[in-house]
Amino acid sequence: MAGFTARARLRGSYAYAAFFAATLGCIPDPAAAQSEATDETTQEIVVTARRRAESLQDTPVAITALSAETLQDRQIQQTQDLERITPSLQFKPAGQLSGNSASSVVFIRGVGQVDPTAAVDPGVGIYLDEVYLGRAVGGTIDFGDIDGVEVLRGPQGTLFGRNTIGGAILVRTKQPQLGEWNGRARFRAGAYNLKEGFAALNIPLADTLAARVSGGFRKRDGYVIRSVDGLDLGNEDGWSANGALKWQPSSDFDLFVRGDYSKRDENGAPFVFAGINEQAPVAAIASVGAGCPGATIPFAPLTPGDPRFGAPNVPMINDPRCANDFQAKGPFVNGGTAPVMSSSEVWGIGATANIRLTDVAAVKLISAYRNTESRGIRDADNTPLLLITTDVGAQSHQFSQEVQLQLDWGKVSAILGGYYFNEVTNERATVPVSFPPSPPVIRSILAGGPGSRDLQISRLKTDSLAGFGEVSVKPAAGLELTGGLRYTTDRKTYLGTAFNLFPATLPDPDPLPTLAVPEGGPLFLYHRPFARSFSALTGSASIQYRWSPAISTYASYARSFKSGGFNTRYNAAPAGNVPVPFDQESVTSYEIGAKTNIGRLRLNLAAFQAEYDDIQLIFRQGVVPLLFNAGKARIRGLEAEASWRAPWGLILDAGASVLDDKIKSITPVPGATATVTPSDDLPLTPDLQANIGIAFDLKLANGMTLTPRFDGSYTSKITFITGSIPLIEENGYFVGNASLTLKLSDRYELSGGVNNLFDERYLIQGNASLATLGYAERMYARPRNWYLQVSGRF
Repeated sequence: MAGFTARARLRGSYAYAAFFAATLGCIPDPAAAQSEATDETTQEIVVTARRRAESLQDTPVAITALSAETLQDRQIQQTQDLERITPSLQFKPAGQLSGNSASSVVFIRGVGQVDPTAAVDPGVGIYLDEVYLGRAVGGTIDFGDIDGVEVLRGPQGTLFGRNTIGGAILVRTKQPQLGEWNGRARFRAGAYNLKEGFAALNIPLADTLAARVSGGFRKRDGYVIRSVDGLDLGNEDGWSANGALKWQPSSDFDLFVRGDYSKRDENGAPFVFAGINEQAPVAAIASVGAGCPGATIPFAPLTPGDPRFGAPNVPMINDPRCANDFQAKGPFVNGGTAPVMSSSEVWGIGATANIRLTDVAAVKLISAYRNTESRGIRDADNTPLLLITTDVGAQSHQFSQEVQLQLDWGKVSAILGGYYFNEVTNERATVPVSFPPSPPVIRSILAGGPGSRDLQISRLKTDSLAGFGEVSVKPAAGLELTGGLRYTTDRKTYLGTAFNLFPATLPDPDPLPTLAVPEGGPLFLYHRPFARSFSALTGSASIQYRWSPAISTYASYARSFKSGGFNTRYNAAPAGNVPVPFDQESVTSYEIGAKTNIGRLRLNLAAFQAEYDDIQLIFRQGVVPLLFNAGKARIRGLEAEASWRAPWGLILDAGASVLDDKIKSITPVPGATATVTPSDDLPLTPDLQANIGIAFDLKLANGMTLTPRFDGSYTSKITFITGSIPLIEENGYFVGNASLTLKLSDRYELSGGVNNLFDERYLIQGNASLATLGYAERMYARPRNWYLQVSGRF
């Protein structure tokens, strides 16, 4: 691995030297620089956080608004990169327990969801062209033909509704342009055999009709190598295609239709070994079965007097048959031997119609269908032994329909609407494990045979219906009062087939059994649909006052909820052979803010306090993680974002957030073990995040521009799961990225850059189950890497 990394860095040095040499002949032209020094003020940014187009500075919501140009300049290529430049946002890949590189875990202001499985809704809503994406896998979006991104911080329960208790991320793609041929393309190559391409073409079909097509691909080697077979984990191998039509027969009507498709086939998430609890039962069972000298377990058929009989324990000796901390192989080598993979296929179609009824009234209709298929297999213990392997696959399809009536009388404006969402997910999860400690299982493991395999096949259905309204009034010059309400009702239905197969090598039964244990069958749950309904009245209110054209302030209140559901993971029959439910959770937030735009300086500030109630927390029953409503927390924070554009070419961007979270209480759950205490931090809630971007536009001869740029971001100590496990906690890091762009003309650009410039070694994900299973795993960020890119447009 060391040789591989050294070669990649050497190639990067040669490539960069060539790039800089190509620019040496471009001598700065002082006269050109002088002519560009103007007195323009900071450009206005238009956002849609309140479901209507308005200035960022006139919106009483904490928003990070990013144009396509900003995303490109700051090397934000996909949604998970947004955390580098957005206060209070954590966007992590490869959600815990999933093994899928395309899965995502998203938190804003300390609110989100660490479990990416189908039974649990996300806490941050991700919207693609105003369409809510229901699954964690679909939330990892490549920024190809993107018009802009908005990150709304805090509960958005009035206009965006379900599952936005932490906030919302709005991704807008470029719409077709009428009457204009244009296109753009780029190609990038770099370290780890990076090859990436993208192209988009706008096609005018008639005076009132235009189309836009785009597509892209990315291939890159992984940066974690499996010692057993040389497989590279963390590799990227995906492609996408998009098509859109826009029809605008008059100024009173337009129709936007869009379809997208993406596919990824990769080797698996780049987790590595973090540690083992040598006294955990499963770790000891696997070690005794492998022949680890001195390992002991207290389970039949072993009896007192057998040297292998005793309390669960694995000795600290350097022997590959022993599940202990000698299995560690460093941050970029994986010691697992189980099959691993990560795949996803996501597609969707949507249509948005805007109809102008009168001078004051308009209707918007948003219809969409989306389909997601994914599978991830992970060797969770990352050792040659079998402690636990997870194999999770899912197929999900959703349909949504939204209708809005938008009214504007000048001093009074309103939006009224209705929303329907239907989703059906079929999920198969199977977990080979050296457990339970029953005599047949132990006897098989002692003989070198397999353990058991949990099989959980779930069908989950969600039906959600909501009505909402918001009214804004401007009773005096500079003053705006806004209030809104939303009523949501969700119905969750679950049909589960959960049982244990022994030996683990048995195939899935065909047909599947349908009788529960009390009925003489093997199922842990009765084979019938179980349903629960959840409803809530949520709302928001704000008061905003513009003191001058440059300064406005606001105060706001917002409340949002996330519905509950059913746990789907079982290693044994729960009480009554019925699924264990969990209830809805809610966030109530109070916020004040100021937005200033003075000359070339834009500075936006926000302060908030949020009460987080009935938190859906993971507890453990044996080896199984289950969700229960068992917590209350308080989160306070300060956020700031600034940008400055000097007339002589200097560009400064900066942002920061300070969060103070406190778990106020944890409610005990009989028969389950809490994974968190009031003294712990909430997951993915760092005390401090900060980012800075510095660039300089240097005007050259012949109309060329050379722009060096540096972007840096700092994140303080962070935990990835509920509870404190130092093995998988990141103590804080600073990561820097540098780039150099040579704009040859309005059409062509050359650029190069180094990501993770200082080769910082830091964690981006972690997971553990130390008490019974005994494992801990973690994921480091990709080491320093370089790229070169050529791009053009017409």
